[in-house]
Amino acid sequence: MTLGVGGSTAEQELAKLTDMTEGTGPISYDEYSRRIEKAQALMTAEGIEAIYVNAGTNLYYFTGTRWYASERMVGAIIPAKGKLEYIAPAFELDTLEGFMVVKGKVNTWHEDESPYSLFGDALIQMGVNSGKVGIDESAAFFIFDGVRQAHNQFEYVNAKPVTAGCRMIKSEVELSLLQRAKDMTLEVHKAVARILHEGISVGEVEAFIHEAHKRVGAPAGSYFCIVLFGEDSAYPHGVKSPKVLELNDTVLIDTGCQLQGYNSDITRTFVFGTPSARQRELWQYEQDAQLAAFDAAKIGSTCASVDRAARDVLEAAGFGPGYNLPGLPHRTGHGIGLDIHEWPYLVLNDQTPLAAGMCFSNEPMLCVPGEFGVRHEDHFYMTETGPVWFTQPAHSIDDPFGYEA
Repeated sequence: MTLGVGGSTAEQELAKLTDMTEGTGPISYDEYSRRIEKAQALMTAEGIEAIYVNAGTNLYYFTGTRWYASERMVGAIIPAKGKLEYIAPAFELDTLEGFMVVKGKVNTWHEDESPYSLFGDALIQMGVNSGKVGIDESAAFFIFDGVRQAHNQFEYVNAKPVTAGCRMIKSEVELSLLQRAKDMTLEVHKAVARILHEGISVGEVEAFIHEAHKRVGAPAGSYFCIVLFGEDSAYPHGVKSPKVLELNDTVLIDTGCQLQGYNSDITRTFVFGTPSARQRELWQYEQDAQLAAFDAAKIGSTCASVDRAARDVLEAAGFGPGYNLPGLPHRTGHGIGLDIHEWPYLVLNDQTPLAAGMCFSNEPMLCVPGEFGVRHEDHFYMTETGPVWFTQPAHSIDDPFGYEA
């Protein structure tokens, strides 16, 4: 049996887990202020007079206001100069103000009024009468369509150069929250591997992972969970009717949680039983590709070059080419922060230069339909001297968690 896999129970493993969040806390007001200042500097450089950030992670990133996008327009207007203001339904005013970290005037609208007209009126009152206005790239089309029809004197542009321009580069506080979230999920991975037994269902494993994340300090439990056994593991995001675990199955578990809104996302692939020669071969090809991607991550190199390095390893082993199966059908990695998938991306068409503070998943999955798949997923962040792992890659197919390392 693979070391660290099986031999325990859910009750025993849950009892061992403890809260791992001591010493962490929310983002400070001063950091939110610095984020707004950077956004304003980027707006000035881009010739943008103001940006609208919609409810969701962009609003949370700049203001500390947790609010989820819906059919009602809720967000903030950040001008290139001056103080930000909010826009929200009148009946939500008191609730919204309770969530704010960065305070500001709230422009309110009643249910029979147009928030889109109000948006333009607010811009004018803030001194923005014409020019470029950036719209949050994650805002629904109806918001963009509404504001451009109500006030067509503005040139509406994508706010991504400002939003992504800020969020792609993580602060030390953000890096520490990401590190702790990943530490928490890695402990959950170790625990779930120990509870596996023949006949266990995907649902049972998912339920354990959800509760385990709560035990280590994630109040909402798992942010997501993918559990795949045997041939099912060849499909990156799972199958409609997952199988139960059998002896010598490949096991792929991909999960994560959130800490103060920052995400973990780790995948481990191992064998429940004794690995076959084929399982050993593909497991090692996958790790070789993951390590090649890490080694290629240099300051100033492109995101595309990292994807190319991983893909070259697998193509040299006879897989692909390109995105063809059997092989690597998706990008090598994604940025991560308040969104589990965010800019930039380690993919062949992303020419973004790597810079210190960027954070990425590294997961060049090897998929062989009809057999099984292998995904090793760890994350790294860029420093001036190169990449640094948040979590160390799997140790070996016989000892994936490095108990005898």
